[in-house]
Amino acid sequence: MIEHDARKARKQPVLVVLHQEHSTAGRIGRLLEHRGHRLDIRRPRFGDPLPKTMHDHAGAIIFGGPMSANDCDEYVRREVDWIATPLREGKPFLGVCLGAQMLARHLGERVYCDPQGRAEIGYYPVRATEAGRAICATPFPEQVYQWHREGFDLPREATLLAEGSDFRTQAMRYGDAAYALQFHPEVTFAMICRWTTKAADRMDAPGAQPGHTHREDWFRFDGAIGRWIDAFLEQWLVSGHKRPGQLRAA
Repeated sequence: MIEHDARKARKQPVLVVLHQEHSTAGRIGRLLEHRGHRLDIRRPRFGDPLPKTMHDHAGAIIFGGPMSANDCDEYVRREVDWIATPLREGKPFLGVCLGAQMLARHLGERVYCDPQGRAEIGYYPVRATEAGRAICATPFPEQVYQWHREGFDLPREATLLAEGSDFRTQAMRYGDAAYALQFHPEVTFAMICRWTTKAADRMDAPGAQPGHTHREDWFRFDGAIGRWIDAFLEQWLVSGHKRPGQLRAA
């Protein structure tokens, strides 16, 4: 039965939530399409609705954006509340950067700025926990691409998968099928070039790295990140094949 459900899920689209007019799902989108999934792209910021059920989707991903999970905008509150849908139905959910912080907010945890105003913008080291190393056979990357000035606390029933220095919670799992990544494994070289050009002022923040190091470090670290996210997505897509109500706390 599980094998049948998994084959069926592979034919379903993946819900992709983006926050800017020209944002893309980057490498994650390409890897999902390579596996046969159509991307059902929604932009709630510009009026797109979110589905009332995940019955027709293989999973959902909320990506990043320049806004905060603490903002009072209606679409931000709507996205945070909507996360109850994949959690309730036990469908795979992935939050990336802002999406990770939204999951934390949904679970009642704090999303906060560093007291010294530090940001992580560029490549930074992370340390995988034992649980993080066990996600898939491919090693968890030791350096990941970041673009954020806020972090989030680990929810009480979540499992820490990777931690950092300035912002401790870098990856977590909640239940069997919900994951949050503070970093950006979806970025391509073209995306890094665009971000470091259009948002060059962000690199003036304490702790941020200059743009040229982002591009240089992509060649050093992206191979390991790409291998890991490819293997992670394979596991993530089949992580939710349990009946509603069987979702357990990690």
